[in-house]
Amino acid sequence: MNKHANKLAGLMLAAALGTAALPFSAVHAAAGSSTLEAGDISQAVSQLSQLHIMQGYEDGSFAVDQPVTRAELAKLLALTFSLQGTDQTQEGFTDVNPQAWFSKYAAEVAAQGIMEANDGRFEPRGTVSKEELVQMVTKALKRDAKSVEFWAGHLDTGSGPVTRGEAAYLLNTAHRAIPSDHANITSVRSLNAITLIVTFDAPLTADNEAFTKAKEDFAFTGGLTLTNLPRLKTGSIATYIVPTSVQQPNTQYSLTYRGADAGTFAGNADKLNMTEARQVANDTFELESLQANGVVDYGYVISAYSAGRGADAFVLDENNRANGMTYQIISSGQAREVTITPEGGQPMVAKYVPFTQSTDGRQEPKFRLPEGKTLTPGVTYTVTSDWAQIERPSFVAQGIAPLAIVGAEAVSETSITVTLSEDPEDELFSGRSVELTDAEGHKLTAAYKYSSRKGAVGIFDLAPDSKLVKGSTYTVTPVGEWAGSSQAQLTVK
Repeated sequence: MNKHANKLAGLMLAAALGTAALPFSAVHAAAGSSTLEAGDISQAVSQLSQLHIMQGYEDGSFAVDQPVTRAELAKLLALTFSLQGTDQTQEGFTDVNPQAWFSKYAAEVAAQGIMEANDGRFEPRGTVSKEELVQMVTKALKRDAKSVEFWAGHLDTGSGPVTRGEAAYLLNTAHRAIPSDHANITSVRSLNAITLIVTFDAPLTADNEAFTKAKEDFAFTGGLTLTNLPRLKTGSIATYIVPTSVQQPNTQYSLTYRGADAGTFAGNADKLNMTEARQVANDTFELESLQANGVVDYGYVISAYSAGRGADAFVLDENNRANGMTYQIISSGQAREVTITPEGGQPMVAKYVPFTQSTDGRQEPKFRLPEGKTLTPGVTYTVTSDWAQIERPSFVAQGIAPLAIVGAEAVSETSITVTLSEDPEDELFSGRSVELTDAEGHKLTAAYKYSSRKGAVGIFDLAPDSKLVKGSTYTVTPVGEWAGSSQAQLTVK
């Protein structure tokens, strides 16, 4: 399948398996529907040969326009992602000689579920499609499929087999995306009043992404703080959306990462464009934003959430553009606050309700009044913020009848389910608690487990060191007025 004008036949490996870069002129652009340039493949092959991952044939050629075989791909995958020697076991294949050069690699990738081997056959001379290669790389890298699909966008879109050159290009890209415990920041810039875009020379490890660790590693001057963990952008190699406390416009901030200077940036005056404030419960309101207006919640454009967002997830380029539009990015709502003021009354600070900023396919973060406060029906309230510009900031409060608790069941000695009369969506369960009282008057409390709602049913976890007593019957009532004065009973079996 001659996708390239000329083969790489005759291109010889350096004595140390390619310690010198391959010449640009050695590879020619693909014909047909592939958009890879000659230099893309040349660079990829050069990098993989220097890493001792890709080798040529006995005649010294790389044959980048020939289909990559499953045997060759097994070795490329195992070496690219250091899969060999992980003590995985795989029974022998009926079509593979145990002494074959690729046998151990085939066993490794099959045992880890990266390459399939149906009915005991590995089919070493078989080829793979673009879709199959994307799935394999996704599994080996443990990265979201949408990112790998984005990297593979230059590959031939037809149904033919992937070539050796195309495989080299995608594997070289994916190799750069392997997390490193020694990642360093290469650039930092402020995107809006609460968001930074920070690029590293390699992705962070899961441990270094964790909020507790990240708070230690990211140190700002000027009183600025990290408000939640950095999130890797979908489709990027190592670019992160980093949420901060509200930046002061034109203030010069310095950032150190793990004790090393990482750059400076000016505080951003750009507030996020929110469309409307509106009431959703007697003590809760939301701020709506719309992608149609060029505002996107980070949940739709980060690697960690892409699988769960389905078709709603997409990739922003390095300039935060997609489909001809440049987007503002709403970073994490954690620790965010807004001010709500009743007409003729005193302002109150309302705090963000965790895990409500982009759920049920909407971009509508919720904010709750201080404990014990409720919105007064008929009164006009206005919401203001130092990080958001709200187009329609006022609403007239209404009396909203609370849903009722109609059922409760024990699912373990430390968790129960609570069923309401209707699906509350995300604005009612989040941040709520219930009280459990047994026949002797002993009381326990349980708090809603974030993101556990399935329709009208949510899971509530008991406070630490609390347990349900087998055989006891409990009356379950809401803490506060979020579910009125309703109650239900459960018996622990």
